[in-house]
Amino acid sequence: QVQLVESGGRLVQAGGSLRLSCAASGRTLSRYAMGWFRQAPGKEREFVAAISRSGGTLYYEDSVKGRFTISRDNAENTLYLQMNSLKPEDTAVYFCAADVEARCSSYTCYAEELEYDYWGQGTQVTVSS
Repeated sequence: QVQLVESGGRLVQAGGSLRLSCAASGRTLSRYAMGWFRQAPGKEREFVAAISRSGGTLYYEDSVKGRFTISRDNAENTLYLQMNSLKPEDTAVYFCAADVEARCSSYTCYAEELEYDYWGQGTQVTVSS
């Protein structure tokens, strides 16, 4: 079993940047494909970005392409989400998730919440206009 803890969320002005971290404990992160999801108030949780086990394959939701970058440091057992040019519509609780089987090979698969076995508790990102 793996425990995931997100951090780095805070209030930021539109146009600003944040880097979210997701620290893993219990098992080595390199075993898993990883994803970031977010949930805005009154909305369902949605896919943001995903990274393959090796880090060689990345997927992004269209609204964050060119602004967000997902990365992983397997040696540090940490997943990151660098968020630039933030917009008020990026306001949400951000969750990291681990996919144990890591068998996805398409955007559709990586974007499916049911593919992920472990979730963090979330970190709040608020972007003011």
